[in-house]
Amino acid sequence: MWRFVSIVGPGGVGKTTVAISVAHSLIDGFHDAVFFIDLAALTDPQLVPTAIASALGFIVQTQDPLVGLLAFIGDRKILLVLDSCEHVIGVAAALAERIVSEAPQAHILATSREALGVESEHVHLLSSLDCPPDDAGLTAMDVLRYPAAQLFMERAAASGYGTALSDIDAPIVARSCRRLDGIPLAIELAAGRAGSLGIRRIADLLDNRFSLLWHGRRTALPRHRTLNAMLDWSYNLLSEREKVVLCRMSVFVGDFTLQAAGFVASDTEIDEAGVIDAGASLVAKFLISKTVLNESTYRLLDTTRAYAAAKLAQRGGADSIARRHAIFYAKFLEHDEIIQSLFGEHDLSGYTSHIGNVRAALGWALSGRGDVAVGIELAAWAVPLFIKMSLFGECRGWSERALAALDDTNRGTRQEMILQEALAVSSMFTRGHSGQVRVEFERGLALAEAFQDPARQLRLLVGLNIFLTQLGDLRGALAVAEQASVIAQAAKLPAGTVWVESWLGMAHNFLGDQAVAQRHCERSIALAVELGTLNVNLFGIDQRIRALVFLARTLWLRGFADQALRIVQTAIGEAASRDHPLPICGSLVHASTILLWTGDLPGASDLIEQLIVYAGRHSLAPYRAAGIALKGELAIARDELEAGLDLLRGALETLHAQQFNLLTTGFIGALTEGLRETGQFEEALFAINGAIARAINSGVEFNLSELLRIKSQILAARHDRESAMHCLTEALDVARAQSALAWELRSTMALARLLCEDGHRDQARHTLALVYDRFTEGFETADLKLARAQLEDLR
Repeated sequence: MWRFVSIVGPGGVGKTTVAISVAHSLIDGFHDAVFFIDLAALTDPQLVPTAIASALGFIVQTQDPLVGLLAFIGDRKILLVLDSCEHVIGVAAALAERIVSEAPQAHILATSREALGVESEHVHLLSSLDCPPDDAGLTAMDVLRYPAAQLFMERAAASGYGTALSDIDAPIVARSCRRLDGIPLAIELAAGRAGSLGIRRIADLLDNRFSLLWHGRRTALPRHRTLNAMLDWSYNLLSEREKVVLCRMSVFVGDFTLQAAGFVASDTEIDEAGVIDAGASLVAKFLISKTVLNESTYRLLDTTRAYAAAKLAQRGGADSIARRHAIFYAKFLEHDEIIQSLFGEHDLSGYTSHIGNVRAALGWALSGRGDVAVGIELAAWAVPLFIKMSLFGECRGWSERALAALDDTNRGTRQEMILQEALAVSSMFTRGHSGQVRVEFERGLALAEAFQDPARQLRLLVGLNIFLTQLGDLRGALAVAEQASVIAQAAKLPAGTVWVESWLGMAHNFLGDQAVAQRHCERSIALAVELGTLNVNLFGIDQRIRALVFLARTLWLRGFADQALRIVQTAIGEAASRDHPLPICGSLVHASTILLWTGDLPGASDLIEQLIVYAGRHSLAPYRAAGIALKGELAIARDELEAGLDLLRGALETLHAQQFNLLTTGFIGALTEGLRETGQFEEALFAINGAIARAINSGVEFNLSELLRIKSQILAARHDRESAMHCLTEALDVARAQSALAWELRSTMALARLLCEDGHRDQARHTLALVYDRFTEGFETADLKLARAQLEDLR
């Protein structure tokens, strides 16, 4: 099987139909991994990678979407059907070549009016349908052996022609097919009139009027002359109302509904009912077609749309129709409850067909020819769609253009509030955590407060909270969460309350108050059930999964390892069922950490490899760096010290560059362990002191006790036992204050070793036994097995 095939032929020859048929025949071999990408709906060639990514379900979060797309495809066996490449051929060709070259299991089936002209492409020239020969003696049976005649009679029957082909009429149909050069679209247009005109009248028109049209285009290629003449012939047979409606429908890019057509194409002379009636007539005449995948939507074939657009330009009023088109989509999006819902996650697969029209409407409205006021309103109602579909790069671009177009009449409006939020969120996910992002969040918050819009305030506070959390400013984030809690309760927003409780659980876990963290996580999970808000998802972060993950972390720290392991398995399973990269990566990071803590190195290794591959595929650089850091921590635990140190150093550099600071102190602790094991005491002491200072300054103190224990081991290795004992005493005080029994056990084991070395065996055994006896589960985890063995040695 060739991996890259282009179906090439003139307009109207049936390239898309053939491509879809081929794709359907191959779907089992690709295990349903066949994706149809309608490039005809794009007006900007640079959106080709984004369109493919969207079809694949990949979230573009990098400046160069192609790099992320290639990583996402990886070695998956997939078939991409790139339909209508001709108007974006430069970008489509380069992208197809890269995919085939760098993704060894990816296959491409393209359709285009010209070959893409790149390496590895196999061109299949799609010819017109075979026509019956010029033979007056042909019978109906002879004629119907030819595909062109079969199509002619199928379309004639669909138009209401109820008579079977007779031997007398067979040569007439054969001549008509030849006259139309076997071009499927031309045959459909002609045969679509058979119900009203009959076969013989169609043949007469083709021989007379059509002949004049044909000869009028001597400079065009023969097939193009035939098709253009056929379109002229069909257009001239339309009523005036049908002509007007067809021309106005050319404004649609890709699929549209009759409701959309009724609004856009109607005016004082033709009401919406008249438009819908004319549309039905145009469908019957094959000038408009129902879409292949959804029969409730319609589209014009590319050839017909280009023809109708040219006619609309000749008639005048193209900008007026474009304005109505933009207004329709602004109103449609404004009143769509799913798109405008502020909380929760929804299936948006039914909205992909609208994206092309929304892009086209925004492009016109925000252009020099457009209507800026309409463009700003459309952008405000469209950006939630782009965010929900994770098209963050596009969302940022449209938000910036609309905000730049604001003047005194629309500055300080609800539209500006929505656009500021969209710009802040999309910039945070695509450009990192700059000060400008915070300014955008705060401007949106000021407007939401002025409009007394608590739901919007809550969303903006959630976004600002995520921003501050990822920066590592947990104290600032906690203040934001507390503000959000007040708003959620006052406004009776259950989704907000669930989110706040989930986030407070995470915050207190990182800040080091594990008893409070457990209470908030459990309350979030219970409230979600009680309030019926199990599916609270804001900006891709699933609150239930986050609550489960941090409940598991908290339970391990509090000494309940078995419960922690059960809950983290639940979180991983639920994240996988959501099929969204952020919760999946988040659950894998923390699940891997818990398995490392419990000493399940093989289990941790499996999850870490999944994390690295998955985060790399989705271009989530911070999560991939966290995965590499965890791999380094795992290597240190396996005494693969040099490899572990190399991995940790590289990952910490990436995390620092990404300003992804929450997890770095733990990774520095692992780095320090490796440095101590290799005798690099000075560097180890410098690194651990930096980690301790970072933890105290940022407030991320959940592992402060563990960092102090690691420091004590370095001091002990340098024979500074007094300082080592002081560090362990401080570590134990911190662990007890945090209700972190797991850290308390580790520090107590280190203290017992020092006491034993100093000859205080009974004190060592008594001190360790007091802590060990407080555990009620987790006795097969690494730390408890070591503690049990240590107690046996001290008897």
